[in-house]
Amino acid sequence: MSAREGVGKREKLLDIERLTVRIPLRGGDVVHAATGVSLTVGRGEVVAVVGESGCGKSIIASAVVGMLPPHARVEGQVRFYPREGAADSGAEAERNAEPIEILARRRTGAGLARTDEELAGRQIALVPQSAATFLTPVRTVGAQLKETISVLGRNHTVEEMLRRVSLDAEVAALYPHELSGGMAQRAAVAFALAGDPALVIADEPTASLDPDLTMALLRMLRQIADSGVGVMLITHDISELRDSGIADRVAVMYASRLEETGPAKQVIEAPASEYMRDLLAALPENGMRPMPGVVPSLTNLDEDYCYARRLEEAGK
Repeated sequence: MSAREGVGKREKLLDIERLTVRIPLRGGDVVHAATGVSLTVGRGEVVAVVGESGCGKSIIASAVVGMLPPHARVEGQVRFYPREGAADSGAEAERNAEPIEILARRRTGAGLARTDEELAGRQIALVPQSAATFLTPVRTVGAQLKETISVLGRNHTVEEMLRRVSLDAEVAALYPHELSGGMAQRAAVAFALAGDPALVIADEPTASLDPDLTMALLRMLRQIADSGVGVMLITHDISELRDSGIADRVAVMYASRLEETGPAKQVIEAPASEYMRDLLAALPENGMRPMPGVVPSLTNLDEDYCYARRLEEAGK
C-alpha cells in the first residue's frame, strides 16, 4: 500500500477522543485550551492540524507528549497503540499489545497527565518549534545526541542519525550557535528519531525557515511517515501544507475546537467549513482577502463560541 492509498484503513496509532483542557489562571480566569477535540493518526500517516495562531493547536501536542501544565483540568481520552514487540520482555510486550491511555497512566492530584518513560522519546517523540529551546548551548550537537541515544537505550551512532536527516558527520562537532536555522531543525528531527518512535509530533517545525528549507523539512517528515511512522504536524501555514502535499488528512482548528477533518485534498480544495474557506481566501495567491473580525482570546471563552459569532460580530 502506498503512502496515499487506503488512508482510512491504516492501523490506528493515536486516538484522541473528546479532549477538553482548561487551564486556570491567577485571579480566576480560565484558558479554554481545547474543547471536545477528537482526532486519530494512523501508522504511516501525516495528519496536519491547521488554524490561526492562538487557536489551541499546540495544546493537542502537549496532551499527547505529556507536557500539559500541572494545574490543567483535563477530560477525555488520548489512547496510544504501541508497536507489537516494542518492549524487551515477553510480559511487557503482551501488556503493550493493549492501547495505552496516556491521560490516565499517571496523574497528580492537580490533574497533570504525563507519558511514562517507556513512551516519552521511545515511542512518542516531539520536534519542537525552535531547536534552540532544547539544545544545551555549551555542549556540541554530537555529545548531546550521543547522550540521548544512550538514555533511550538504542544502538544508533551519532553519524547514522545525522546522515538520516541529511546532515554531514562534521555537524557533530558544532555547538548549537554554529548551526543555521535549517541545520538546527534537522538536528531536532535527528533527536526525535533517536528512540525509533512510532509517532512523531512536529509542532510548527518550519516557523523560522525560508521557503526552500521549509519544503526540505516537510519532505523529510513525509519520508519518515512513508517508513511507517505516524506524524502529527501542527502548522498555521496552509500554503506550505498545500504546496508540499505532505498531509494525508487535515484537521482545521478554531477557538479550541475542530471545525472539520477530512482528506487533505478535500479540505484544502473544497472545505466544508466557512472558517477554512475564509482561511484559504486570505492566502496571497487567492487574493489575500482579510479574515473577518479578530481572533478570539481563549481566556474565559464562552462555551458556545463559534466562528459564526465572529462573523456576526464583524457584521458579515
